[in-house]
Amino acid sequence: MPDAPRSDDPALIAHLHADLVAAAFTVDGVTDLVGEQAMSAWSRDQAVPARRALQRRSRELGSASGRAGDAHESEPCHTEVSHDPAGHNDAALITLAAFFLLGDPVSAAALDAALPSVGARGLERLGLVEAGTSTELRSAVDLRPYATDSSAELYVASDLGAFQRPGVLRHDHVLGIGGASLTLVQSTPRRPVDTALDLGTGCGIQTFHLLAHARHVTATDISDRALATARFNLILNAEALDVDPWDLSARVSLERGSLLEPVVGRRFDMVVSNPPFVITPRSPQEHAEDRFTYRDGGLPGDRLVRELLGALPSVLNPGATAHLLANWEIPRDPHEEPSATWSRGPSSWVPQGTGVWIVQRELQDPCEYAETWLRDASQQRDVADYERAYAAYLDDFDSRDVAAVGFGMVWLYRPQESDAQDTAPRIFETIPHAIQQPIAPALAAEWDRVLSMASDEASDEARDAHDPGATSDTVPAWLARHYTVAQDVTEERHGTPGAPDPALILLRQGAGLRRSVILSSEAAGFAGVCDGELSAGQILTALGSLLEWQDGPAPQLLREIKRLITHGFLVEV
Repeated sequence: MPDAPRSDDPALIAHLHADLVAAAFTVDGVTDLVGEQAMSAWSRDQAVPARRALQRRSRELGSASGRAGDAHESEPCHTEVSHDPAGHNDAALITLAAFFLLGDPVSAAALDAALPSVGARGLERLGLVEAGTSTELRSAVDLRPYATDSSAELYVASDLGAFQRPGVLRHDHVLGIGGASLTLVQSTPRRPVDTALDLGTGCGIQTFHLLAHARHVTATDISDRALATARFNLILNAEALDVDPWDLSARVSLERGSLLEPVVGRRFDMVVSNPPFVITPRSPQEHAEDRFTYRDGGLPGDRLVRELLGALPSVLNPGATAHLLANWEIPRDPHEEPSATWSRGPSSWVPQGTGVWIVQRELQDPCEYAETWLRDASQQRDVADYERAYAAYLDDFDSRDVAAVGFGMVWLYRPQESDAQDTAPRIFETIPHAIQQPIAPALAAEWDRVLSMASDEASDEARDAHDPGATSDTVPAWLARHYTVAQDVTEERHGTPGAPDPALILLRQGAGLRRSVILSSEAAGFAGVCDGELSAGQILTALGSLLEWQDGPAPQLLREIKRLITHGFLVEV
């Protein structure tokens, strides 16, 4: 594939991996070299601190060998340092960081020394070098170390970003590891599955994580360059990912096509996707090659997300889940704010009978949204084009009377065939504050509790329907269980000084989704007694005697307690 890393020489790629490891080109190695602050800035696409740190270390090594560099701090590294035995590791690491992470020019001699098995000519053979001068070369890719949530450390190639190259991004840009992809990684549960689908794989980041718990992964993309990059990355990390570089298809299938087209008629145990959901103004004059394919699916408004949410259940096996990120437009309502109406669209797109949990993380007005994605492609570097594109965004949103755009995490679930009908949970909530990362374990645990509660309620309803007289002698299943307050939960009481009772009682979670809930005094009393000794039903009986209930606990109190259980404030013992 032209202008993409080549993967037709697995042996040479294996040598590259060995050279990178030998040079300590790792997350810790680079961080130790440039410092925490520079790494933090670099993660925000700010290269100056890291470049200054590399120049400083380069001069130190040069001075130690009597050949100090004299590069000005505002210029690229032009790494030329000694490669004596004492300074070899730092010299190689400086070269690789400058070349692959900052996109700075580096001499062929420095690359030969940093990568002794591959050298500059090997990088050219793999398509990792741009044409340069006779003495200096530039990297054609961003190649960075990446520490996974397992013990493996990987190397991930993608296209150079806006901070590494001037100008607007190419339209077939292959996105690397960014905030959105990491959000999806952190929100995807890692349960063992037989088959998984990575829809819109890009550089392959989601596939790498899926391979840790899926026997086989199918990775699709509409971009040939993206698939070529993903294939290179798989071979580069073959040992860590437990794939055979000479027989990738045994564990990974790379398939070209738009959205679900390549997998029509097939089903999977898990689907993950960071789809091209970005809402983009359409034009009668546009051509497919004018789109930023990594983010623009070519459909008007949020139609791509709408169609994807409607179709995904068809590729899920019973009991399977899908995990994705998405945007959705929120039409203007003269009577309610977008924060109150945002779920109307998404709730209507997911077929009935499918479980759905959508957590809205952000809400932007049309201006904020346009600015976000114009900056993403560095379109502000062309002022005239930026203003035209900005106006087109606002005209496009006005044409559909869009008040705001939501962004969040989507969890879909296809019920097991044994599940009771019409019990698939449908949850829509907004959580804009900071949450624990990775959040996937907390999401998976809560989803299991929600399913358990729904199953219990369905069983209770079926029992009552079969034998109405039994309701006087039996209680809901959850009331027979014992609970205690989760260790991360704290209580707050607010009130007027001197008042005998608090005006407000809050429970807060210190982990997971870090929810806060306002409790009635009865629910607070119930939670305060939960120490695992008594069942929920026994506690309610005691409260009823104390408060002199005539007809048992109020339905509102039961709903409060069930929310505390499903949200993890109270945990079963």
